[in-house]
Amino acid sequence: MTAGETDDLVGVLRSVGAAAGLDALGVASAEPFDDVREVLEDRAARGLAGGMQFTYRNPARSTDPRRTLAGARSLVVGARRYERGEADSTGPVEKGYEVPARVARSARSDHYAALRSGLTAVSRELRDRGWRTVVLADDNALVDRAAAWRAGIGWYGKNTNILIPGAGSWFVLGSVVTDAELAPDRPVEEGCGSCRRCLPACPTGALVSPGVLDARRCLAWLAQAPGVFPTEYRVALGDRLYGCDDCQEVCPVNRRHTRRRPPAPAEGDSVAAVDALDLLRSDDATLLARHGRWYLARREVRWLRRNALLVLGNAADPGQPAVVEALRAALRDPDPAVRGPAVWSAARLGLAGLLPTTDPDPEVRAELAGAAAVPVRGRGG
Repeated sequence: MTAGETDDLVGVLRSVGAAAGLDALGVASAEPFDDVREVLEDRAARGLAGGMQFTYRNPARSTDPRRTLAGARSLVVGARRYERGEADSTGPVEKGYEVPARVARSARSDHYAALRSGLTAVSRELRDRGWRTVVLADDNALVDRAAAWRAGIGWYGKNTNILIPGAGSWFVLGSVVTDAELAPDRPVEEGCGSCRRCLPACPTGALVSPGVLDARRCLAWLAQAPGVFPTEYRVALGDRLYGCDDCQEVCPVNRRHTRRRPPAPAEGDSVAAVDALDLLRSDDATLLARHGRWYLARREVRWLRRNALLVLGNAADPGQPAVVEALRAALRDPDPAVRGPAVWSAARLGLAGLLPTTDPDPEVRAELAGAAAVPVRGRGG
């Protein structure tokens, strides 16, 4: 294609993307992201990945679009705003006492489905013109933020998110990998300036320096990670069930954009909070039906139950019979991944009288041994 033809095609793709719901679109070359690969490998070697897989799993693949599409020349990168007005409901619950457990904004509805729809429209336009394409969104085959930066969508914020100029970071990102050679956009200048509000806003200090995240401390990752939730971050988890938005909520760019352009109303299926008691009463099939689009390690809902029990400890009223009954049931659960956090929750609520004297599982026994040191709410906890 001539320079004029590629400019015209990019203009068409922008129009197609906008009509399909994308809020921003940029173009980048599909050359390997060698610098990003080195960063991923370095941070994994330093332990900062904290067991997180995703693009850390195979950096050589996730930083080379040609591994996805042989002969790839360009990336057409799209962004879609996921910030919405607050949803009113905690979803399907029984009437009575509830313990709302917060859900991060990006997980309240299937925003990636809408993003993929927009990217698919762009992909279809390219295919209709004879080019090959692959759509990647929320996929470990490509580091979305690196692609968005190269395509001029935004800059790397100090909270590690991509910030779109004047719009902020409440966006999901994805790309169309294509063998069409398109005119690339230029990266935008860094726009955080001297602002560092996101760093001290992190409840666990996971932002160890501007743009560097220690996943071992990040509540958003710890709520997804399998295994025992680190004791030292359980109080900081607060009432969060899935995800954490604190570093984005304090961002001045986000705040200004929300004031200027109030977000659209929440989608009909959007749930800003889940009743922790209802979650603990629900069986596996029900929980997968409700929350199966979330990342759940090995598709095991035991980790949601773990999180819900920690939320009980941080947010429930120990005088409520429903809370006591939920803890009794959890302490009898056959799954040690449920019994363990139930021990901590009961101790945190001052209900140590519910605890057994021992347990067949070593991790639960460790929880019992440490129960006396758990800070009881209202007593300096």
